[in-house]
Amino acid sequence: MVEYTPTLDSIFSSLADPTRRDILRRVSSRQLSVGEIALPYDLTFAAISKHLKVLERARLIVKKRRGKEQIVSIAPQTLQKADDYLEFYRQFWEERLDSLEDYLNKEA
Repeated sequence: MVEYTPTLDSIFSSLADPTRRDILRRVSSRQLSVGEIALPYDLTFAAISKHLKVLERARLIVKKRRGKEQIVSIAPQTLQKADDYLEFYRQFWEERLDSLEDYLNKEA
């Protein structure tokens, strides 16, 4: 049976793009205006806006208006959902690697 979780799908789809991952990394350290986000990229303002919309739909960022500016901040609770999902695989591989280590130590 396929596990279908729209929230996880949108999160991982959003994170598949390197520009969006970089934007998310940058807003994780502090809130930025849309203009500040756009500065380091060789993209149009419209392209940056599209990236922000994808991140916002996935609930990875939150935009708030401050005067004429839109301020972008990270939504860490959404990343927690992705981390919770990945925790299963983290534990799976840690157990496998521990078993391999035990096997290799017995053989040595």
